[in-house]
Amino acid sequence: MDCTKTIAIIGARACDDEVTQIAEQMGGLLAKHGYTIICGGLSGVMEAACKGAKANNGTTIGILPGDNPDDANPHVDIAIATGMGVSRNLIIIRSAIAVVAINGGFGTLSELAFALQLQKPVVGLGTWDVSDHIVIASDPDDAMQKLTKLLT
Repeated sequence: MDCTKTIAIIGARACDDEVTQIAEQMGGLLAKHGYTIICGGLSGVMEAACKGAKANNGTTIGILPGDNPDDANPHVDIAIATGMGVSRNLIIIRSAIAVVAINGGFGTLSELAFALQLQKPVVGLGTWDVSDHIVIASDPDDAMQKLTKLLT
């Protein structure tokens, strides 16, 4: 696993079918391009992204808020139980070279704040539009193109 190719996917723990499809497609595209996915390891956007990555032979890492690695969604390869609650959001962002935000609530907002403070490239799909530094994408293919451009 090449740690210089780890992308954080952040987003809502609960999401509708449309957001689920977007997250699964994004995870698949990242895996096809050789990226490892790091996320919060639970349900919603996190699970869908991991599922998409695994369907494309990708590697997934879940940084869990609780103490039990068994809480990870079934598509997580490496489950890290932190016992840190929402504080684990900083670990997710610090561990990534870039961030893709899909939808999301206040947890996603906190992760976006960390990413912006740490000057990580951020691409957003239907997420918080709180800064000119978040590159807004229209769909997963557009997000992949914009992410690739940001990383070159």
